Amino acid sequence: MNIPCILIPALVGLICGILGYLLGKMNSKNDDSLALSLQADLDACKANSRNLNARISTLEAELAAKSKITTQSFTATAPTVSSFDGALAANVLGKKIKENDLKIVEGIGPKIEALLNNAGINSWRDLSEASTEKLQSVLDGGGENYAIHNPSTWARQALLAYQGKWQELKDWQNNLLGGKE
Repeated sequence: MNIPCILIPALVGLICGILGYLLGKMNSKNDDSLALSLQADLDACKANSRNLNARISTLEAELAAKSKITTQSFTATAPTVSSFDGALAANVLGKKIKENDLKIVEGIGPKIEALLNNAGINSWRDLSEASTEKLQSVLDGGGENYAIHNPSTWARQALLAYQGKWQELKDWQNNLLGGKE
């Protein structure tokens, strides 16, 4: 057997192993700076996320306050209505309407009407006086299938029905999408 034939590949393998080890050590120093850079980016993103969440909370509080003011202004201006004129309502809306039928409000169907009735909201007047927060809590109590609805326009729609302003109600509902502006 020839010793140089075995010794040369072994020495080449050993030298390559040592060089690979040294090159790996040199490159790992660069990886540490990359990891520090990525950590700094992650920390900046977390701080930005906290700021955005705080801003969202502020905007939600402002919206709730405005919604409460709007709902109060609707209920404060609710006049006394004479008798219900079903013929006029049917003529304007193009379908027969029963007095205090909550389903004429865009976004309310039979199941949501049942939820509202169980919560003590049985008439257009009751619905026009209910706050958006109360309506949303009734929907939330019905489960996730109901919680996704947006009741922000329901009080105003009910007020128009209560006041007998059928044409104004119809015109506004034509601009709504599922009861939402």
